[in-house]
Amino acid sequence: MTEQTYCDRLVQDTPFLLGPGRLSEQQVDRIILQLNRYCPQILSNKDAEKFRNPRASLRVRLCDLLGHLQRSSERDCQEFYRALYIHAQPLHGSLPSRHSGQNSDLDLGTTSHALSDRGPMAFLACLGLAAGLALLVYCCPPDPKVPPAARRVLGFSPLIMDRHVSRFLLAFLAAEQGGL
Repeated sequence: MTEQTYCDRLVQDTPFLLGPGRLSEQQVDRIILQLNRYCPQILSNKDAEKFRNPRASLRVRLCDLLGHLQRSSERDCQEFYRALYIHAQPLHGSLPSRHSGQNSDLDLGTTSHALSDRGPMAFLACLGLAAGLALLVYCCPPDPKVPPAARRVLGFSPLIMDRHVSRFLLAFLAAEQGGL
């Protein structure tokens, strides 16, 4: 599967961006100014004046801008998406190209970083285990007499617990066996 470039994304997103009420005149002007000021090689002063012409309708100006960018380089399209993200973040998040699944590495750094993909139940299980061990260490007496069978099970456990934790776990098991 080939990766989608910024120019490909722009072609895919153009009908969505040209939809009524998507971008306001102020947002389009800010995007044009950013492309002109911070990246003058993308939009010259003459181009910026043409795309900001108040006599032309917003749709025509935006259509001309997107057409100009589609004929430009990959870097120019990338800078447009950066400007769109800065000046119209909610719209940037709802672009069709962002939901196609083919552009996971083109997100401009907006992806969330999950600690684990196992879900909340795995987190809660680990948290419960850690809290249970902490409670066990805190509440158990220091030197209980532990039956040898329990000592063998936990003493040679592959979990490699240090002696202190093993001692309290063994005491807990011994207390449960004695209570039955």
